[in-house]
Amino acid sequence: MSPALAKQIPPEQGGGGPRRSGWGLLATAAVGGSLLALYAVATPFVTPALRKVCLPFVPATAAQIQNVLKMLENRSGSLVDIGSGDGRIVIAAAKKGFQAVGYELNPWLVWYSRYRAWRDGVHQNTKFYISDLWKVSFSHYRNVVVFGVPQMMPQLEKKLEEELECNTRIIACRFPFPCWIPDRTTGEGIDTVWAYDLKHSRGRETKSLENTPETES
Repeated sequence: MSPALAKQIPPEQGGGGPRRSGWGLLATAAVGGSLLALYAVATPFVTPALRKVCLPFVPATAAQIQNVLKMLENRSGSLVDIGSGDGRIVIAAAKKGFQAVGYELNPWLVWYSRYRAWRDGVHQNTKFYISDLWKVSFSHYRNVVVFGVPQMMPQLEKKLEEELECNTRIIACRFPFPCWIPDRTTGEGIDTVWAYDLKHSRGRETKSLENTPETES
């Protein structure tokens, strides 16, 4: 073949090169987008494990909800759920007539809670906030529900002792407070619920201090 003819013949392109390159870019973009979406969804659930006090999301069981409602019988006024998760305690309390509020650090759970409250027809009696419990004052609530972990209970007990009024009832789920003596207890195992009437708890603490013998220096 003459050199002139060879120049006129275009080189063969292997297997649709430009088309294959386009599919590769699409695949890369799809994988990158999926990873970004997974990061956005997973981060609010993983972040609590990196905090000083880890408060993971563990949904309340049906038995726990019933035990909490039992402890709220003959009670009224405002209610707050500290670490409200997917909102099931707040929604259950609202259905019993409480003006119920939930504080939760995970924004996905807060948005889902708001949807559930709207779906169940109690959105006018519920509010959900994205907030760190240590940065919120609970002083104006008369019923407090806590789903905590052992590491946080001593510090939370001190915070509530300083902020709450004497007529407040505090309901602890899964783990009791370390110093307060519960007025009522119901349930078994992980479904155990402890109820503390703050006026009684403060009275017991005062008596305990009065009966503590003084030590001579």
